[in-house]
Amino acid sequence: MRALIQRVSEASVRVEGEVIGEIGPGLLILACAMAGDTPDLPEKLAAKILKLRIFPDEAGRMNRSLLDRGGAALVVSQFTLAADTSRGNRPGFSTAAPPEEGAKAVDAFAAAFRAAGVETAQGQFGADMKVSLINDGPVTIWMDSDA
Repeated sequence: MRALIQRVSEASVRVEGEVIGEIGPGLLILACAMAGDTPDLPEKLAAKILKLRIFPDEAGRMNRSLLDRGGAALVVSQFTLAADTSRGNRPGFSTAAPPEEGAKAVDAFAAAFRAAGVETAQGQFGADMKVSLINDGPVTIWMDSDA
């Protein structure tokens, strides 16, 4: 599983012009299930992100986690994080999980944030989504469950 994490002041996702998820301060997480992921990976990656110290403390140092800070999460599925650009000019996506598996994994990933008590909004798997955000910092971090 892969995730691109962005610390945000606010973020939202729209489908067909309608806001289906929005948060205030917290994390926008673009998530991609990969072929061969085991069922435990969504929860493991969520646990790691929940403890990731990327929010400022009183001294302004990145020393607080989402759990410490009490922020929200917006989880948006994005299979293009599986892009293989090693050959040619057109990315390949064969390393992404099949759609049914991907949807289950992203739902389990979001559920792990909810289970931890984090206000969590979600995009719509497979939809043409429009994502808006105000990146705070900016802080953007790439995570891969293989790493």
